Amino acid sequence: MKRWVVFNQKGGVGKSTITCNLAAVSAANGRRTLVVDLDPQANSTQYLLGTGARELETTLATFFEETLYAFFKTQRPESCVHPTPFAGLSIMPAHPAMAELEGKLESRYKMFKLKEALGTLTDYAAVFIDTPPALNFFTRSALIAADACLIPFDCDHFSRQALYALLENVREIRADHNPHLEVAGIVINQFQARARQPRQIVEELRQEGLPVLEPYISASIRIRESHAAAQPMIYFDARHKLSGEFEALHQRLL
Repeated sequence: MKRWVVFNQKGGVGKSTITCNLAAVSAANGRRTLVVDLDPQANSTQYLLGTGARELETTLATFFEETLYAFFKTQRPESCVHPTPFAGLSIMPAHPAMAELEGKLESRYKMFKLKEALGTLTDYAAVFIDTPPALNFFTRSALIAADACLIPFDCDHFSRQALYALLENVREIRADHNPHLEVAGIVINQFQARARQPRQIVEELRQEGLPVLEPYISASIRIRESHAAAQPMIYFDARHKLSGEFEALHQRLL
């Protein structure tokens, strides 16, 4: 099992989009795949389940709440795993109640519980973990549980300034809690090939020796339409350029 965490402390860079589309490609290629949605905003949950997300009785809020009361009998982690409409793709969904639990979970040092839970889910070939736009309890839990980190980057000046602090945070987690964690690469998202500034920023990142992955994910209204349809691109429009880019990026990761 390979566990990928998609992490950036900046919001709006496409974490949920990249998480769900790479996971969908993985599943479409015959690998049993799990998405773990650690963001209380639950964007990945909505993307993969649509209106079905409202009907869930067990979510990651259930799992994390039960870790606070471990002296009671708790449900097994697989009880929080739900199938999506897409063959081979499952999700551990998020819930807004997770935000209320964060302080208690952090104070009781429950950051290793996710890693323990994923260690029991051995039937999956790949796990993709979506994270909140902050370095908080849930993000640290994901970085501790993961093998590799993907960093979405949207070719913005502020994103570039935040990138160096982000890389330092990953190095700190690796040094203190997860020596096997690697930065698998920077995923260039919403890339505008005809615009000078994005090309210049990406080239400068490359010159600095940072692990910029290819292909870049193009900017397109089609991705927002796939959000609205609750269908990752490979199911929403398999012939679109974005679908090919996600497939090529997934192949690069393998």
